[in-house]
Amino acid sequence: MKSNVANMMCLDLFMSSQNAQDSAITENFIIPSECIQPALVSFDLYIDSFSIEINKLNRQNDINTIKDFAYKFEWIANIDKIFKDEIFETIVLTNEQQEILWVNDGFKKMTGFNKNFALKKTPSFLQGKNTCPKTRARIREKINNNEPFKEVVINYRQDKSAYKCEIKVFPLFNEHSTHYIALEKVV
Repeated sequence: MKSNVANMMCLDLFMSSQNAQDSAITENFIIPSECIQPALVSFDLYIDSFSIEINKLNRQNDINTIKDFAYKFEWIANIDKIFKDEIFETIVLTNEQQEILWVNDGFKKMTGFNKNFALKKTPSFLQGKNTCPKTRARIREKINNNEPFKEVVINYRQDKSAYKCEIKVFPLFNEHSTHYIALEKVV
């Protein structure tokens, strides 16, 4: 297979050095190789499969990080149940005052803000002029009542562009409510 690829590269160099008339004559004598296309297709399949595996590993690493927090803060919540069947881009962990303690790598991809920039801020720093006050009020009420909820909110990236963000928030408890986890994705 390597020799076929090398031969094709040499043929490309040879063909590019010819004038148009000689190139047209030479093309009539070229027999297309049947192994080049399958090799490219199989490489594409490999890359797709590799990307899927990397995404699975990143997801599991994020869940394991949350499990480490669960152990540290002695949460009663079943972390695996929270993540089961959930599709998200970003995880935001806040304390009882809604200050951000941790975000995953997806936060930077979704918002443009560095992870360290978000720490100790409340998620409201992502909101702006088109964020609905009624949505803000519903979120505040659900958090005050320690209820899990799902909302869609208009947030703003670092470059000031708006996006619709679906957030699913779960209160986390030990003897009392201590933290909140938000699973977020662009919709």
